[in-house]
Amino acid sequence: MKISIIGLLFIISAQWSFAQNSAAEQEIIQLSKDKWQWMSDKNVDALTDLFHEKAMFVHMGGSWGTERELKIIEGGGIWYKKADIHEVSVKIIDNTAILINRIDLLAEVGDNEVTNPFEVTEVYINQDGTWKLGSLSFTKLMVRGDR
Repeated sequence: MKISIIGLLFIISAQWSFAQNSAAEQEIIQLSKDKWQWMSDKNVDALTDLFHEKAMFVHMGGSWGTERELKIIEGGGIWYKKADIHEVSVKIIDNTAILINRIDLLAEVGDNEVTNPFEVTEVYINQDGTWKLGSLSFTKLMVRGDR
């Protein structure tokens, strides 16, 4: 009887933990989708709230911090017009969430409109109950014609 109760408590605990992770994972997925829309809309106010002040952004042309990323978005140096999301996965480790997207990104860089396939890694940190983007990193994927 004692073993049955302990086993039952373990199962309930595991299911409750899984449900919490699923809710947190869904929250991160939605936050990522919102981020892509805010980037498309050049909504620097929403992005300022989302981006951690010490966040790092890694692009094909280099890496930089939050202040420069916001200036680039606001000024149109890179206009993230549309992210077509094909795959999403999320892993949560303590107060850190790692989201990986496989996307086709339509962007305007300078005066050139380009579409590139990327695997994008987003790292979110939960601070005082609020998720903040700590890193956004683009990895260009090879397609058959690129080889």
